[in-house]
Amino acid sequence: MAHTNESIVSEFVLQGLANSWKLQVFFFAIFSTVYVTSVLGNIMIIVIISSDSRLNSPMYFLLRNLSFIDICQSNFATPKMLMDFFVEHKTISFKGCMTQIFFLHSFVGSEMMLLVAMAYDRFIAICKPLHYSTIMTRKLCIIFVCISWAVGILHSVSHLAFTVSLPFCGPNELDSFLCDLPLVIELACMDTYEMEIMILINSGLISLSCFLALIISYTIILITVQRRSSSGSSKALSTLTAHITVVILFFGPCIYFYIWPFSRLPVDKFLSVFYTVCTPLLNPLVYSLRNEDVKSALRKLRNHRVKTWTN
Repeated sequence: MAHTNESIVSEFVLQGLANSWKLQVFFFAIFSTVYVTSVLGNIMIIVIISSDSRLNSPMYFLLRNLSFIDICQSNFATPKMLMDFFVEHKTISFKGCMTQIFFLHSFVGSEMMLLVAMAYDRFIAICKPLHYSTIMTRKLCIIFVCISWAVGILHSVSHLAFTVSLPFCGPNELDSFLCDLPLVIELACMDTYEMEIMILINSGLISLSCFLALIISYTIILITVQRRSSSGSSKALSTLTAHITVVILFFGPCIYFYIWPFSRLPVDKFLSVFYTVCTPLLNPLVYSLRNEDVKSALRKLRNHRVKTWTN
């Protein structure tokens, strides 16, 4: 069909995760718990780091910004998914769909770059400890955060600029709980092969390059840590384990999606749920529960609140 700028589709129909009422209630209970825990956990991290002067290092500055991105990621699609469990006809407007695509790629792209910045921070702290304070300045950390947001937004805009102008004049059903870019493009009334390749290169390149950079960085760091036998090295190893766990769980589904972006399997829908709903929970669970400084700051803040209430 020849390309046309006329699009008669004003909304998309989301098929959701399940048709069974019992399953939808079960999913609502599970994912609402994960959602609330993710949001409150990341807010807690921001409050703890902001209120404790001992957590004023670059690592915690970056961790606080990671929590902010995770809060944003928790709220762009999950609340609608939870409400749709109780709606028979699940729809999203064309503008709402494009907005979800924009936020999804913005937040994911930003988080990828921020994880690379956190790996660089650990690399300098462990491999070049004497130069850490002169290299990892607050100015550099702010630059890292700005770059991460800029890359995420540019990455998203590069996709959206082409997607918005596609003609949608036929089917409008998406076998998902949110607007996933490959699924939306497949509904366009034109040949989108070239655009599919562009998306594969764009998203695949940024995710794979960030993942390789992280793997190389952490490999060098682990080799450096293994050569030491001090207690400080044990603490560093514990921190690294948390970082590597988050990297694998975050990048695993992402890389999988862009290896076969336009060939969907039934498991893809549930991996999308994990990627969108569950990954924001990794920060408070993996980083915080394994970090003694954060747990100590939490106890200090809790004791201070208890004393304030009792007085």
